Amino acid sequence: MTWLEMLAVFGAGIAAGGINTVVGSGTLITFPVLLALGLPPVTANVSNTVGLVPGSLSGAIGYRRELSGQWGRVLRYSSASLLGAAVGAVLLLTLPAGAFAAIVPVLIIAALILVVVQPRLSAWVRQRQGEADNVPAHGGPILLAAIFGTGIYGGYFGAAQGVLLLALLGVFVHEDIQRLNAVKNVLALLTNGLAAIVFIAVAEVDWLVVALIAAGAIIGGQLGAKVGRRLPPNVLRAVIVVVGTLAVIRLVFG
Repeated sequence: MTWLEMLAVFGAGIAAGGINTVVGSGTLITFPVLLALGLPPVTANVSNTVGLVPGSLSGAIGYRRELSGQWGRVLRYSSASLLGAAVGAVLLLTLPAGAFAAIVPVLIIAALILVVVQPRLSAWVRQRQGEADNVPAHGGPILLAAIFGTGIYGGYFGAAQGVLLLALLGVFVHEDIQRLNAVKNVLALLTNGLAAIVFIAVAEVDWLVVALIAAGAIIGGQLGAKVGRRLPPNVLRAVIVVVGTLAVIRLVFG
């Protein structure tokens, strides 16, 4: 790569790290840049996933204050995320390229709808749970199954998995959206981290790309944490919808 190309990858890493911390979908910035530089799609996806892991860690650390009192919740969800990520990583290495191309935009659109209707849907869920004798802790089995499914998607490709996680957590868990965003960052870190371990072991990784994205994503993760926690809930939802919509447009129309 030329110096300009390396600078472009580094800059994309900063942007992706910040967006992943606030919302998700940072892969939709870095992945097209890598393709434009001529990397094969699978190599680009693998290298991108490995490179974004330090940024996910940076974002999770940036939101550590909002994780206070939530570690039991995080541990409960982590097993579903990790198991799903392992399945998704294996699928990436075994299925034909583009196998999920049709379903990914549908998943993101569904997540955006959930984000928009989340306050009303959460109120309905609370009412239903208030009428029940046994209220499922931490969202119950439906949420765990959905987190597992999101983990599969995150291990396979990962773009907008943060949008999916925030939408699901917002519906099933009665908590401030900033605190849920902190949980989302940890789950995304675990998903990307496990997928990265699998990829490093069995796939071709471009380590220069990894280093450039990682350096940028660490900076972006800290910037994203500072910006994201200052956003009011309604503004954060609006950002999620805008970023998610752009993700769908990019995936559908290239």
